[in-house]
Amino acid sequence: MTSTAGRPTRVAKLPPRERILDAAEELFQSEGIRRVGVQAIAERAETTKMAIYRHFETKDALVAEWLRIVASDYRAAFDRVEAEHPGRPREQILGLARFIAEGLPAISHRGCPFINSIAELPDRDHPARRVIEEHKAHQTRRLVGMCTEAGLPDPEQAAAEITFVLEGAQVSTQNGSIDRAGDRLMTIVEGIIDQRRYR
Repeated sequence: MTSTAGRPTRVAKLPPRERILDAAEELFQSEGIRRVGVQAIAERAETTKMAIYRHFETKDALVAEWLRIVASDYRAAFDRVEAEHPGRPREQILGLARFIAEGLPAISHRGCPFINSIAELPDRDHPARRVIEEHKAHQTRRLVGMCTEAGLPDPEQAAAEITFVLEGAQVSTQNGSIDRAGDRLMTIVEGIIDQRRYR
C-alpha cells in the first residue's frame, strides 16, 4: 500500500475499492481490527457504508483482503531476491532477512499486521486467519526450497530456525525488548546458514 503522505489528494484519485482498502489498512494498523467499525472506514475513505458492502460482503472479508495484500508484499520479496541473486540461494536467504530487517522501523510503531491480527482474531475459522495460515505455509515452503538449494543438511530445520529469528525480531522490535534488532537478525541468520553448511 502507499504512504499516507499527502493523503487527501491521493485518496481523491484512488478508485473506490482501493480507497476503501487504503483507509482500512491505515485504521487497522493504527487502531486495531476490532476497534474500527465500517462507518469509520467509510468516513476515512470518503465514501459510504453501502459502497463498502458493494465491494466487500462483510467487514471480515475486508480484513481478509487487506491481509492478502500484505501477504503479496512478502511473496514479492521472495520473487525479488530470487531474481536479484539467481542460482545463489545463500544470498537469496540473506536478501529475505534484509527485507525483514529493513521493515523493522515501521514495525516498531505499528506492529506486524500478521501478529496483531492473530492476537485480535482467535477464531481459527475467521477468513483472515486462513489467509495468514496460507501465507505462513507458502513462506515456509519457499524458505525450505532456498535452504535445500543452499545445500543445508536439514533444510526443514534450517528454515524453522530462520523463521524463528525473522518472526522473533519482529516481535522483539514491536515490544521494544531488543536493541539493534535488524543488525542482530542479519548476524544470526548468516550464522545459521554458515554453521549448517560447514558441519
